[in-house]
Amino acid sequence: MTHLKTGLSALALLAMSGAAQAADVTLALSSWLPPRHPIVVNAIKPWAKQIEEVTEGRVSVRVLGKPLGSPPSHFDMARDGIADITYGLHSFTQDDRFSGAQLGQFSFLGDDAIGASEAFWTVYTEDLNARAEHDGTHLLGLFVHGPGLLHNNVRKIETPADLSGLKIRVPGGYVAALTEDLGATPLFMSSPEVYEKLSRGVIDGVAFTYEALTAFKLTDDIKYSMTVPGGLYNTSWFLVMDQDKWDEIPQQDQAAIDAISGAAFARLVGQAWNDADLAAEAAITDAGVDLYPAPDAVVDAVRTAAGKHERTWADSLPEGEDGAAALARLRAMTGVETLATQ
Repeated sequence: MTHLKTGLSALALLAMSGAAQAADVTLALSSWLPPRHPIVVNAIKPWAKQIEEVTEGRVSVRVLGKPLGSPPSHFDMARDGIADITYGLHSFTQDDRFSGAQLGQFSFLGDDAIGASEAFWTVYTEDLNARAEHDGTHLLGLFVHGPGLLHNNVRKIETPADLSGLKIRVPGGYVAALTEDLGATPLFMSSPEVYEKLSRGVIDGVAFTYEALTAFKLTDDIKYSMTVPGGLYNTSWFLVMDQDKWDEIPQQDQAAIDAISGAAFARLVGQAWNDADLAAEAAITDAGVDLYPAPDAVVDAVRTAAGKHERTWADSLPEGEDGAAALARLRAMTGVETLATQ
């Protein structure tokens, strides 16, 4: 009898051990930014480490050294289970599935990536049905980068006419239409493609942040960098997990992961953007690039074109979604609501 009890106890322990082992989940995160990019180093990887900490090791995230696909394919890769977790730009998809996400792409959204990212997460999820637009995935994060600039190697932009004919790389979305309205020729390409195209003269300039100019080693090929208060434009980003993989995670660990994601991740990645922009601004100046504020006439031209696109976007949203109110709420949260209407 004693031997029977001992045998049963051993079987029970083995079963419990097997159950605990089965409950462990390892997630693969496909990362397409350069491995030493400040967002990877100071946001993506720290967040991945936090997941292991808050789940007491039951869930771990492996950030892959090489992406599993092209940058524009990353949302579909998570939705289709090719990768467990992905991040990327909504505008890279080049279709209208993320219509509400354009909220985070307009001009004059703010100079602080923390406040703008928190506001984008809050307003897009609460007012514009973000989760439905990311169907097939579990939405972990939404964020924007710091203020977008216009960099070029042809001439200083002193009047709106100076933009005429310039071939400018854009990340798709709103800024493509904006630059075209301003007289430039927008060319879509993902960030890693820019260095080659700029050095070969395929493009004259690029719509990028401060940090991207240094992260993608472009300072030798850029002569002029124009700033706009609150940003010439911005880009909206997602962080998502395959829904089927999410469903494998126990509820208590799901709750722990959600607690460090969402608004918390917006603050984390916003701080990473801010720090990177600050360091890059100094590096840009040291490299001899002419960093200057847009003249009033250029800001006025941006404001006029931006207003037209904002109204068109707001009118295109599904019934029940008030784009104008959402954009006003976001700008109120970032403290730049007067910039778009001055």
